[in-house]
Amino acid sequence: MGPKKKKKSSGKKKVSKAEQLRLQKEEEERRLKEEEEAQFQAQQEEAARLEKERIEQEQMEKLEAKDQERRESELAELHSLEQKFLSAQQWKTDYRAYGKWEHYLSCDGSPDPTVLQEINTFMSLWRDDQNEDVQLVMEKGAQVLNCQSVPRLEVFDSKELTQHSKDNVEEPEEEEKKAREEPSMPTEEEMCSDGRKSAVSFKENCNSIADINETEEEIEKKSEILDIPSQVQHPLTQEEMNEKEAAITDENIVDLQQFVPVGGVYHIDALQLPPQVKQIKDWSMVEVLDVGLQAYPYPPEEAEDATYPPIQITLRLSDNVMYFEDPVIARWDPAGQQWRTDGISNVTYERQAKSITFEMRAFYTIALLQDAHLNMPYQAWELQPTGMDEALLIVTTVFATIQIQMKGNQCMLSSVVVEEKDVLSYVTGKWLSPVDLRAVLKKAGVNIFPGAYSHKYVSVNKKAPLAEVRAYQQMALVASAFAFAWSKWNLEAGQEQVVFKVSEHLKADSVKDWSLYMFNGQKAQKLKITETSEAFSEELEEDSEFHSTLYHMLKDFASKEAIDKVETANFLFIDVVYQLLLATRVLTYS
Repeated sequence: MGPKKKKKSSGKKKVSKAEQLRLQKEEEERRLKEEEEAQFQAQQEEAARLEKERIEQEQMEKLEAKDQERRESELAELHSLEQKFLSAQQWKTDYRAYGKWEHYLSCDGSPDPTVLQEINTFMSLWRDDQNEDVQLVMEKGAQVLNCQSVPRLEVFDSKELTQHSKDNVEEPEEEEKKAREEPSMPTEEEMCSDGRKSAVSFKENCNSIADINETEEEIEKKSEILDIPSQVQHPLTQEEMNEKEAAITDENIVDLQQFVPVGGVYHIDALQLPPQVKQIKDWSMVEVLDVGLQAYPYPPEEAEDATYPPIQITLRLSDNVMYFEDPVIARWDPAGQQWRTDGISNVTYERQAKSITFEMRAFYTIALLQDAHLNMPYQAWELQPTGMDEALLIVTTVFATIQIQMKGNQCMLSSVVVEEKDVLSYVTGKWLSPVDLRAVLKKAGVNIFPGAYSHKYVSVNKKAPLAEVRAYQQMALVASAFAFAWSKWNLEAGQEQVVFKVSEHLKADSVKDWSLYMFNGQKAQKLKITETSEAFSEELEEDSEFHSTLYHMLKDFASKEAIDKVETANFLFIDVVYQLLLATRVLTYS
């Protein structure tokens, strides 16, 4: 038996038990050291964070204290500017009174369109008048169409408007004395006055609210000067909405809070032929009917069981209205006093030909309806000054871009662009009051004016009424020198505050250097973030402070020229800007 072969070595040296313990001990020491270092670093970072928060908190407290110290003086200065709203209101009141006086002196027999009793009397007398002379009927119709009985506000020259604003420096005692000496009916010169009556009441109100704070009672005191309009107040509660909606249970009944007639009302009927003339020798004989033309019933009443084909109607739509979607056809139900969609079928809308074809079972009075909120919410908006007491409001919707020019005490539709084409040229270029402009745009199917119930049909960016209304007021006060625009961060700022872009803008062709501002109605601040930041933050811009008003916040970064322009802006221009901002509610419906 031969010798045994030796096992080949594995090439690896065995580690002794002592060596293993040493290595484990070194690894444990290294791990503990790393944990200690990480813990020490975390402690340092936490201490640095706490120190930073302490410093920031101290800085915020200092800024808050500084804001409180000057709050009274800033509010008093703001109220001095806000008197321009009162001046505008008094001016319009005087102008309406003057219009009534002129109407009274004219003695032309026409009714005052603002007095319901006179309108009713006029209609009753007209109904009783059996004179069927065509010329007289046409004259009476022209008289009815003439809402010139109350003088329309005219655009004044910018220098003239500025002078009116400067006239407001008289002492309240002198103004009160003049008010006693002068007649109550405004003279021609007083039509351009800024309202003497408001000066005394303003001083009294100003004294009572100079030390305003965030309590409900003092907010109500401030409302004595500038109330929060009803359309901006909080929406109805769910119970109240359910009570109001309970009446509409039939899906065929048109909800007139959601749909509005566009393009007028069409009376469609078949008329019976009048008696024909008979020739007997030299005589022409015809039966005279006292009832006039009579409608032909369809389907005939005597044939209830018979089947009659539906009536097909094709309407050529007016070029003066915009249908952004297929219109809804509704018929008037005289019995229920409501618009209904049943009884109408096979509707075909030809967009290019601007015609609509449909069938109905009988002759009805019909209307073409459109969703009143098609253009809401807005995609963007911008308000920019274009000259002395002039500004441009641009509202961009899904379907159209609407530009409204403001000058003096009136506004004008500059353009409506749909699919890169200018439309509704028949209404552009005409100076109107804000109320008339709203009516014209709604009638044309371009509605950018939310109503009391619009929040039910639009995804609303709900904002607190105080923040929204105060923002519109103070934006209007500085609109002569500052441009404002939509910001995406307004959606992230919560209900209690609004966010928008602002830029000093003294020349129409200048480049806008936008900054972001946040405002809750009682505190304004400039934000550090930009429109392209990754996330929303309320962090203040470096070297900026809090202010009680948007006006004083902008004043920190504005030029003297801009502030001078704000202070000399005319009260009628400011009022028009405020009316349009309040009518469009761009901070909520965008």
